[in-house]
Amino acid sequence: MTHILVTGSNGQVGSEIKDIAESYAGYTFYFTNSKELDITNHEKVAAFMIENSITVIINCAAHTAVDRAEDEVELSDAINHLAVRNLAEIAKEHNTKLVHISTDYVFDGENYKPYVETDEPNPQSVYGKTKLTGELAMQEIQPENSIIIRTSWVYSSYGNNFVKTMMRLGRDRDKLGIIFDQVGTPTYARDLAKAILDIIPQIETKEVEVYHYSNEGVCSWYDFAKAIFELNTISVKANAIETVQYPTPAKRPLYSVLNKSKIKTQFKVDVPYWKDSLIKMLEKIKE
Repeated sequence: MTHILVTGSNGQVGSEIKDIAESYAGYTFYFTNSKELDITNHEKVAAFMIENSITVIINCAAHTAVDRAEDEVELSDAINHLAVRNLAEIAKEHNTKLVHISTDYVFDGENYKPYVETDEPNPQSVYGKTKLTGELAMQEIQPENSIIIRTSWVYSSYGNNFVKTMMRLGRDRDKLGIIFDQVGTPTYARDLAKAILDIIPQIETKEVEVYHYSNEGVCSWYDFAKAIFELNTISVKANAIETVQYPTPAKRPLYSVLNKSKIKTQFKVDVPYWKDSLIKMLEKIKE
């Protein structure tokens, strides 16, 4: 029996794992949040591991409030870095598989072709820097059978995200300015959750391996928003604007398309097209 600890289980990816957990025979899940299990506390996590015979950790916990992180540096570092270091040490001590979710924000967004796993990170925000520090801590400790999955533009039927914000604002306003010069790929958290659970039995590494996962295709935030409006029959006027017209505390990557060849080749992962997944998510909300 595979006993899986899912941290940050109230977030978008954690919630989607909960949703599909029953379809995975042979997996027993332990879903926790920060109140139930402080993943920065070595003793508490180690005790939880032993008590529940945990064989796999899926770390969905993160401080993802990108702009707030600019002021909440210590909190961001604790969750995105120190907690990851702690989980990596515990995974190594207990010979446990570890799957850690990271982000496209570890890159500076100045590429001209999809980022591969070996491209040089150069984060431009506190969020990106603390996520990279977490990655480096995990790679320094090198627990066997452990992987990092970088993803981008995550949305879900759970929590707050771009899709829900556009649906709300699109219905409340006559017109909206949407950034067109930031390009990437949306990721439906349910697709990522399924990919993680599918590849767990295949994870066999001597050192930490990095993979990229997002949905297929490329779009701007403007394109993404237009698709959301069209699929929901929202008639708001969408105006394409540049990043400089919408200043934010944290700098966003202008280009964050991820190359997924490695995860598709090694684990035979099927990656859906972003618009197809958006349609599925919207259908799920309507249910």
